[in-house]
Amino acid sequence: MLTDELIRNFREVIWDYFAKHRRDMPWRDDPSPYHVLVSELMLQQTQVNRVLPKYEEFMGRFPTIQDLANASLADVLAAWSGLGYNRRAKFLHATAQRVAADFGGELPRTRDELASLPGIGANTAGALQAYAFNQPVVFVETNIRTVYFHHFFQDSTAVDDKELLPLLEQTVDHEHPREWYWALMDYGTHLKQTIGNNISQSRHYARQSKFEGSRRQVRGRILKLLIAGPQSSEQVEAALADERVAGVLDELMREGMIEQFEGGLRLTGGLKLP
Repeated sequence: MLTDELIRNFREVIWDYFAKHRRDMPWRDDPSPYHVLVSELMLQQTQVNRVLPKYEEFMGRFPTIQDLANASLADVLAAWSGLGYNRRAKFLHATAQRVAADFGGELPRTRDELASLPGIGANTAGALQAYAFNQPVVFVETNIRTVYFHHFFQDSTAVDDKELLPLLEQTVDHEHPREWYWALMDYGTHLKQTIGNNISQSRHYARQSKFEGSRRQVRGRILKLLIAGPQSSEQVEAALADERVAGVLDELMREGMIEQFEGGLRLTGGLKLP
């Protein structure tokens, strides 16, 4: 249990940094539920500077959640191209369709309802509650871990998120939860840049595998080929010259990312070019 003084001093550090170094981002300028949803899915495992141009492009293509729900998966994957982890695009598309069909086109507000949507776990649901609906909930993500490890667990290893939750509950700003989490995110980024990344202290830390030469790279190259137009499996295999292609094609078909089409392969739902 933190003392009132510790809580007050900790909050002062966070708010003082934010007041001087707040970062401008389009989803902060307009933290509507749809904008927050798109930004949260894009920011999973991807740095802000890579997300910013793709976010603007994506929102121009799909300005409302209904526009996204009405689009083909192929169009969504094409707009997503370059961000990687294409399953996120599929989850975002499926979530838009669920929201349109089951929630009247409005993103739900409760954690259980949010976590029931494709690709949205408990922590992303919490982020949506805080950023989209300004609710004083608690959730954990990488930058938040960085901040709390630095201030409260400097000499600890294998810290479980369950150990962070009581501290988050005690320190969250109930009057300004949205801005509080923005401040934590910006301060966490600052700590990583100045003192180094302490995320290995987390019990939940898993080193990300190298992208170059990985199966993920093969998946991305296949999808990029099919964004250009339908291909036969033989054409794909010839273009990539990788023994893993056949297995990855089967995997992508099982996931519903690609489909067979007149003897060839294409992105699911075809591609509606503007």
